[in-house]
Amino acid sequence: MNKFYNIFLVSDSTGETLDRIFLAIKAQFNQFNNTIHHFSFFRTSAQVKTLIEKCKKSENPIIIYTLVDITIIQEIKKEASHNKYVCFGILDTLLPEFEKVLGKKANHIPSGQHALNKEYYKRISAMQFSIEHDDGQKPETILESDIIVLGISRTSKTPTTIYLANKGFKSANIPLISDRSVPEEVLNEKTKTVVGLIADASRLQDIRKTRLNTLSEEKHTSYVDIEKIKEEIEKSKILFKKYNIPVIDVTRKSVEETAASIIKIHEIKNTK
Repeated sequence: MNKFYNIFLVSDSTGETLDRIFLAIKAQFNQFNNTIHHFSFFRTSAQVKTLIEKCKKSENPIIIYTLVDITIIQEIKKEASHNKYVCFGILDTLLPEFEKVLGKKANHIPSGQHALNKEYYKRISAMQFSIEHDDGQKPETILESDIIVLGISRTSKTPTTIYLANKGFKSANIPLISDRSVPEEVLNEKTKTVVGLIADASRLQDIRKTRLNTLSEEKHTSYVDIEKIKEEIEKSKILFKKYNIPVIDVTRKSVEETAASIIKIHEIKNTK
């Protein structure tokens, strides 16, 4: 019988980094039954007390933290040891090792990665640009993009460009609706990264049906006709091949994986 675990994710900031780390860990284990408890902006002894009290009321607690305040770390480790709780500090080993390599002490400032610096404002600017250039909008300034994503309906164009924007890339997307959907200047652009997205026809049909159900639209339409979808996919492949546009099949890819593939294409293009 598999045990059930209560995972306490403790961060001195928003907790997004720790969330992703735990998801990566969890993905490596089958039947890892758990409930996640989030503790964000964790910086006081009172919060340590609250955390331990909740652990006491939980089955098989595991504490995982990304903290930099040494005093708070010592308090958590002391209480966890006293109560025999499993406790892992993600940065506990990394920071000392980097101190050795860099020859300097870490500043131990909470939320240091969220400082309002140049990179932060670059991401905000990219996000605004990507929202303004979603779904083929504002074609007159689309060539200001770092990355332009093309694809037929429901190939994850919008979430992919928004994710790319969060990484600091000014991204736009254009839906392939007809032969004239994409401006010629985009198709012939050699300095920008233009990428085409495709997906399995059956997968697209399922996604489109769900979309129509959400909108309470009629189900029997060419939008979800499997033969029509196959035709759309084939036309998009012909277009991508004609203009030598790299293609990514998103059928079994998450938005993060698709974006990572696009970033790699962008990096290779810009190192030539």
